[in-house]
Amino acid sequence: MAEAHQAVAFQFTITPEGIDLHLSYQALNQIYLSGLRSWKKRISRIKNRIIKGVYPASPSSWLFVVIAILATMYMQSDPSMGLITKIRELTCNITVLSVLLFSTLLWLSLILALRFCLKLLLSYHRWMFELHGRISTKTKVWATLVRLLSSRKPLLYSYQTSLPHLPVPSIKDTLERYLESVKPLLDVAGFQRMTRLAAEFEKSLGNRLQKYLKLKALWATNYVSDWWEEYVYLRSRSPIMVNSNYYGMDFLYVTPTATQAARAGNTITALFLYRRKVNREELNPSRIPGTVIPLCAAQCERMFNTTRMPGEETDVLQHWQDSEFVAVYHRGRYFRLWVYRAGRLLSPREIQYQIQRILDDPSPPSPGEDKLGALTAGNRTPWAQVRKQFFSSGVNKRSLDCIEKAAFFVTLDDQEEGMMGENPSVNLDRYAKSLLHGKCYDRWFDKSLSVVVYKNGKNGLNAEHSWADAPIVAHLWEFTLATDAFHLGYTADGNCRGEIEHSLPPPQRLSWDIPLQTHVSESLAVAQALADDVDCHVFPFREFGKGRIKKMKMSPDSFVQLALQLAYYRDRGTFCLTYEASMTRLFREGRTETVRSSSNESCAFVLALEAGEVIEHCRKLFRKASEKHQNLYRLAMTGSGIDRHLFCLYVVSKYLGVESPFLKEVLSEPWRLSTSQTPVQQMELFDLVNHPEFISLGGGFGPVADDGYGVSYIIMGEEMINFHVSCKHSCTETDSHKFGSQISQAMMDLMTLLNPDFKEATKANPDKRS
Repeated sequence: MAEAHQAVAFQFTITPEGIDLHLSYQALNQIYLSGLRSWKKRISRIKNRIIKGVYPASPSSWLFVVIAILATMYMQSDPSMGLITKIRELTCNITVLSVLLFSTLLWLSLILALRFCLKLLLSYHRWMFELHGRISTKTKVWATLVRLLSSRKPLLYSYQTSLPHLPVPSIKDTLERYLESVKPLLDVAGFQRMTRLAAEFEKSLGNRLQKYLKLKALWATNYVSDWWEEYVYLRSRSPIMVNSNYYGMDFLYVTPTATQAARAGNTITALFLYRRKVNREELNPSRIPGTVIPLCAAQCERMFNTTRMPGEETDVLQHWQDSEFVAVYHRGRYFRLWVYRAGRLLSPREIQYQIQRILDDPSPPSPGEDKLGALTAGNRTPWAQVRKQFFSSGVNKRSLDCIEKAAFFVTLDDQEEGMMGENPSVNLDRYAKSLLHGKCYDRWFDKSLSVVVYKNGKNGLNAEHSWADAPIVAHLWEFTLATDAFHLGYTADGNCRGEIEHSLPPPQRLSWDIPLQTHVSESLAVAQALADDVDCHVFPFREFGKGRIKKMKMSPDSFVQLALQLAYYRDRGTFCLTYEASMTRLFREGRTETVRSSSNESCAFVLALEAGEVIEHCRKLFRKASEKHQNLYRLAMTGSGIDRHLFCLYVVSKYLGVESPFLKEVLSEPWRLSTSQTPVQQMELFDLVNHPEFISLGGGFGPVADDGYGVSYIIMGEEMINFHVSCKHSCTETDSHKFGSQISQAMMDLMTLLNPDFKEATKANPDKRS
């Protein structure tokens, strides 16, 4: 209980002589330093609010306006056209005050004008549809103006108020695009039926729903995001493990240290350094690669100190302003680990020292504690009921608060994972499954971020999906891996750098009173069945990467998507509705839109290739399908997608209590091929030329449909693409390893189609495929 005594600032005893007061100067000093740190953060936040509030101008520009007005008045000129005189009459004839007030009003007006101009400029998206090397004069002028208005260094959230709102597409355009997307997937009778349903919807209910949606778009910042978060994520009652949460992996070839506590020390430090940058808004706003076009950063706000709390009908995302500790799980025990002391972040070596204390702690779990995390892995309604009954007060509430209010969750895993041993491919698959679901009770799936550090020093990440999408987490994880390996580093013996203050109080063991083993067992049984059914396969594709694809004047993403179409057709003998996640962060509070990658053009190409038609004809169809996919992706990014619009119309219909056969059928269609590219956003952090071994594996997710595949891929450097394939064992028609082989073969066949010499070059260099 030493830490409890240190937390007491003063004690007193009553004696016959009076009150004997004992002050703890160490505790008072801790209180003073913590308060000082808190005030510094408040001042920093106020400063940042002012800086981003006046962007694209600067606070110092106010002084320039004041001086300019004073100078013109000194020259016997009135730039206010009489306004200063009127203001002076209201301010007791104080000329200087009148000038200051007028200058401030003029300055604020100029800021609003600049912001409005920037918003208009960022609403222009035709540049995205222009061919490379054929940029119009209009776009060149637009780009110059954007650079001028963005010339001042922005904070993380500086562009937020200048980003345009997501537009509501017309009903007619959305229905036309929808029918075009399903035409290759339906027979003649089925397509005629859907065409009739769409026409009836447009003539009757559609326009009524559209009016309500346009009204929401005028009122809300984003007409999609709040409903998407609530109805797609928070209202789902099925387990979020596998079905919603996703994972990120460590380096493929390198493990910076084999010491578990040291890797945990650097990883935790790197995550807190990133959080500091977010809080101070020191991160550069994300942009479209190769441009100055900013992306919305709203999702960064709930990255840390966030938990998804279960409810009987809907969950709630709870975010706290700040947290100075993390929750740690090891061998069935939960700990609270403080990472700040006296207002300073502990050094990586000190965090390693504290982690080692947890690893060396021999105490056993209390009854029911070891598998408590299974509650977060099972169905949501039982977890909500158990939480309300057993965690509303007392020791259980206090311990649960420690987990939920922690900056993030850390699991110190007893297993060794990674691409290792005699069968690295199998071990890589096991590594993916471990990050996706673990043992179903050794992760806290409700936390926004759950870091896993393995016994051999490998690490990984499991992320809850409702608060943000994969690119946000990928940006964080890139920074974490790079900071860990290149900035913080390790000593020669594999330990963290820094000094240790040995007077640090030990991590606090959380206490529980858990008379609910039956509830835990029921949730664990549901989660275990789900986890056992998941079939994962992770493989690096080394034959070529984006470098060779770009030499063929082809989009790497379109190339991979067409390879997936070809692989699926070969695997199942048919085409399916395909989901590719695209972002809408060009708009304020934008999240994602669906690119329906299975198009008329892609299906025509695959059928021609499989029928053995003339190579030149297949090549033309291939390029035509690629161009179509790129156009679909651009439409999705610029607010002209299909699925989010139809989803919101469906939500409006439910609020109005009306049924639409068309919307009901559209939203019940299964996505048997769900795909996503993990973007590499900070390549400057990784020197892959001098250190090619520091290649990230990316991350993955579970299958969306019971009889379908989930495919995630990351295009790393110029010569590698890593794939993550998932499906379910319970479906006899799916096999992740078989589909992975189909993907690899499809990639090779498409490259050979574009470049017939590639096959011979591959035979001449077989080592590259090993």
